[in-house]
Amino acid sequence: MKILIREDAKQEFSIAHARELVRDLYRPNPWIYWSDFLGSALLGWGAFARTLMVPTFSFRQGFCFLLAVLAIYRAALFIHEIAHFKNGTFLIFKKVWNLICGFPLLIPTFLYQSVHFDHHKQNFYGTVKDGEYFPFASRGRGLILLYIGFSLFIPLIFFFRFVVLTPLSYFNTGLRKFLIQKMSSLNIDLSYQRPQSSLNRNEGWKLQEVLTGIYGMSFIILILLKIMPAKAFFMWYCLVASVFMVNSIRTLVAHHYENAEGSELSFTDQMLDSINNLGNRWTTPLWAPVGLRFHATHHLFPDLPYHALGEAHSRILENQGKDSLYSQTVQYGLWRSLIKLWMHAGKRN
Repeated sequence: MKILIREDAKQEFSIAHARELVRDLYRPNPWIYWSDFLGSALLGWGAFARTLMVPTFSFRQGFCFLLAVLAIYRAALFIHEIAHFKNGTFLIFKKVWNLICGFPLLIPTFLYQSVHFDHHKQNFYGTVKDGEYFPFASRGRGLILLYIGFSLFIPLIFFFRFVVLTPLSYFNTGLRKFLIQKMSSLNIDLSYQRPQSSLNRNEGWKLQEVLTGIYGMSFIILILLKIMPAKAFFMWYCLVASVFMVNSIRTLVAHHYENAEGSELSFTDQMLDSINNLGNRWTTPLWAPVGLRFHATHHLFPDLPYHALGEAHSRILENQGKDSLYSQTVQYGLWRSLIKLWMHAGKRN
């Protein structure tokens, strides 16, 4: 039996009417994309470089590291926008993003593209075909803690995947199949297996895979040749692990994760299973940048550019009213949302 998020199953949200309210917001602004991404990346990698120059465990190193994590995190999350770009658009942006973020962080775009597209399919969302969904609310608190803790190991897993396993996989079909199914996607559900057809929808993914491996190998070679300090690898791991951990916490409050049986949800139920976290206007964009604090609005209009989501949310909320179905997507603050999920999961133990 499907778990419904709302009490009134007969009431539906009019997506057609909502589209009329935001139809003038679909044009992406390249200047916003480029300036935001390049500014964040420059600040982040510059701060990271400073962490290698200042005294270890000093206040300056701690400050630079925090700045690097937040800025690189913001730059990295443009992968979410890239996954929604229309075919043939922002081609240079995609390549530059891979060079500046994708390859150095070991998260080239092919790991996310198509997989995220499936997350937005109405007949895929919340089912076993959706690698970005896991019913945390019904599986207990232990898996929430495990999910956050596992994020700390992802940089090492991906480093081993691209630097060691990728070259070996070209000589072993079994290993190759394992890499494609289990280690070629950014997903939440660890049981998810990526189909080959999903990868085939990403042109040039094999080249991205090879270049990511070369980046990783070059990193080790530079350290062995003492061109780069050995602590650079440790600091890189701390940086990427921190980025993944922050993103994991953000992901936990992106949805309610109440579809316990993995059945198909109606469009309205999918909206109500998603969260708009308004929170504080200054701190919320730090942990939910690039428009991701308006996650329910994004699920309504996946093709809206991130810089238009705030305006779209305001228009719909004003039109629908504070007692509408849409208003039920609104929460305030990271900790409040985490506590709600934690309490809900506790009731299921």
